[in-house]
Amino acid sequence: MKRVVVTGMGLITPIGNTIEEFWKSIHAGKVGIGPIRNFDTSSYKVKLSAEVTDFDAKAYMSSKDAKRMDRFSQFAVAAATQAVKLSGLDISKEDAYRIGVSIGSGTGSLMGIEREFEKLLAKGPTRINPLTAPMVLGNMAAANVAMTFGCRGKCIDVVTACATGTNSIGEAFRTIQYGEADVVLAGGVDSSVSKFGVATFQALTALSTSDNPLQASIPFDKKRDGFVTGEGAGVLVLEELEHALKRDAHIYAEIGGYGATCDASHLTAPLEDGLGAAKAMEYAIKDAGLLPDDIDYINAHGTSTPMNDKIETRAIKLAFGNYAYKVKINSTKSMIGHLFGAGGAVELITCILSINEGYIHQTVGLIDDDPECDLDYTKGTGIYMPVNVAVSNSLGFGGHNAAILVKKY
Repeated sequence: MKRVVVTGMGLITPIGNTIEEFWKSIHAGKVGIGPIRNFDTSSYKVKLSAEVTDFDAKAYMSSKDAKRMDRFSQFAVAAATQAVKLSGLDISKEDAYRIGVSIGSGTGSLMGIEREFEKLLAKGPTRINPLTAPMVLGNMAAANVAMTFGCRGKCIDVVTACATGTNSIGEAFRTIQYGEADVVLAGGVDSSVSKFGVATFQALTALSTSDNPLQASIPFDKKRDGFVTGEGAGVLVLEELEHALKRDAHIYAEIGGYGATCDASHLTAPLEDGLGAAKAMEYAIKDAGLLPDDIDYINAHGTSTPMNDKIETRAIKLAFGNYAYKVKINSTKSMIGHLFGAGGAVELITCILSINEGYIHQTVGLIDDDPECDLDYTKGTGIYMPVNVAVSNSLGFGGHNAAILVKKY
């Protein structure tokens, strides 16, 4: 079984559109949540979102290419461009059929579908953009990244709702482990802060109705009332270890293990006892040949919904036993909201940055402890400590559970 390392990272988020800007914001406890700008919310109960600002697609691609991509694909190409640049990989000198892409989108382009459907209703079927289909399909993020860099190996779009990014990276990890590729650009992306997207989650009563950006996404807090919709992208360059060493690449971390399960129980609610999510963590730890008490830090799914946070807490207790009270836990969603398909990828990058600096950020906004959430969620302030092994959790509607273990190389 081949070893897999991370040699590049890139991201687009509500608190920064580069690794450096994002990490600076993480240290500052910056919250990237504010009033929804994409549409008029006067008839909506939900008023807040975590949107990307100051993004210029033409900094990463030509005007012509930008016009042929919807926003989520632009994000994916931008994050992948950052990751490839950081990795120092010259894909033109590689066997293109050994370079793959595994970038998932949970929703595709809801904004694009809305835009063209409104044209259809107002002006008829002949007036919609002829490129609508290849612009809005979820797989087009992966496809556009492959075309941008000439990656001709396996190219897939894993769709598992909010577990999309983590499953995409996990499947890329397996692809390299089993010798199907030398390098895979892996991650997740979504941009669905749209009229329809927000309305659907509002109807499900899954979203926070707070009008205070600092008290909307507050994972594990007693007053939490739902998640905040967000957008963004995270892409990593995963590389077979010997391939990376041969080209003298800088190695940021090693992917140690991957676990995935399904609750097979309910459309939206996780198993009450947390066993499905616990099994995903157990499988990732076992895959890495480690024990629960080898884990220093868990980046929780931590959505800020009443149900998720207490059940994820139960899952951590099942997977870690008494050590659950000693491991450090946090939720990056407290600053960036819920990025759907991008969440797991951005949160894994957060784990890798934590390993490299030895810093675990606080769960911002956590003030009032929920008695059912009684673990160490890094409340109040971040902490400097050695981080050798971290686990990132993602849980998606449909019962999808995924965990990635990353460790210091």
